[in-house]
Amino acid sequence: MNGAAAVTGLGAVSPFGWGAGPFADGLLAGAGAIGEFDRFDHAAYRTHVAGQVPPEPAGLAARQPCWRRLTLAERFAVAAAAEAVAGAGFGGGGTTGLAGRRAGVFFSSSTGGMLEGEEFYAALEPRRRPRLRGMVAQQVSAPGEAVARALGVTGPVETVSSACASGTLALGLALDALRGGEVDVAIAGGADVLCRITYAGFNSLRSVDERPCRPFRADRAGLSLGEGAAALVLERAEDALARGARPRALLAGAGAAADAHHMTAPHPEGDGAARAIAAALADAGVAAGEIGSLNAHGTGTPHNDLAEWRALARVFGAERARELPLAATKACVGHLLGSAGALEAAAAVVCLERGAVHPAPGGGAVDPETPAALVLGRPRPLAGAAPLLSLNLAFGGCNAALVLVPASA
Repeated sequence: MNGAAAVTGLGAVSPFGWGAGPFADGLLAGAGAIGEFDRFDHAAYRTHVAGQVPPEPAGLAARQPCWRRLTLAERFAVAAAAEAVAGAGFGGGGTTGLAGRRAGVFFSSSTGGMLEGEEFYAALEPRRRPRLRGMVAQQVSAPGEAVARALGVTGPVETVSSACASGTLALGLALDALRGGEVDVAIAGGADVLCRITYAGFNSLRSVDERPCRPFRADRAGLSLGEGAAALVLERAEDALARGARPRALLAGAGAAADAHHMTAPHPEGDGAARAIAAALADAGVAAGEIGSLNAHGTGTPHNDLAEWRALARVFGAERARELPLAATKACVGHLLGSAGALEAAAAVVCLERGAVHPAPGGGAVDPETPAALVLGRPRPLAGAAPLLSLNLAFGGCNAALVLVPASA
């Protein structure tokens, strides 16, 4: 695993709350944070559940300059990144933490400031005065740029927006930048917010479940949307150890591949997903037989879960794939679209640190066509220090995978 990056900081904002602590506790408790929401009026839509982030804690605005001017996605991003940077031992960022260091931001998003853009459009009617900031932050690069401003990062700031694989691809870019010597510290993650356009769009495709999503279950009927952010601080392992930092996990490899098949549907045999997994394993120098657990894309749509299962069976063999403990994070918090891979990488770090695969909430029989070893009810202990594979599939046939290993490996 030469070239692995140490994860030295972790931050999250999720439907479980603000902070990596509530996120980890919710996951390992097998709780579900998908339910009624009021981010916008959804009375006209066919479904009425989502994973909404609760109100921000008191005092958070006072700790961040220009907080009131940030869009909601930017607030999610800045809060998660600031927590990760502080946890990595760099203080609060800016002049007190990252000054003088070659740092970069590698972020992902699908919606950016789209919620505020919708509000701007609605305010164009007579007698209302639109807030121009809502249009300025419409671009999907806004969350990553807000992180750079808040933390004083003057190195590369890159945004990936390749649908639901974006967060995983952003982490892969950060790993490449560390290996190539472009940066010494990488803040990698993503942020997205619930908005009308995506909620209406997925409803029009009839791919949203009326109940909280149930990946890999026989009665699954679609996905659930969510919102939030995650950020991981990555460093070369030798640099982290030299400054006395405690790695929380290692990002050992990343891979990506395209289906080149359909605008929205995955390749039915999981062709691109299988090649992305193989690329990540090769990049990490890890054999398929060494993987000890999985964090699946697991949207809960019939076609996606089936394609993902077939990809896993191709890479690991059907019998082995049936045995690998599998986490379905979206069943807990919903689908965060462009930031899904970032939050799921954070979930992978939590599982490796705690030595257990987090369960999905609820019960129900696993679909015999997708006979994955879905963890339900209670966490499943991990045996030894085996690597974990995290996988994401996306619209347009974009697939990306990561290999993470325990810090003790």
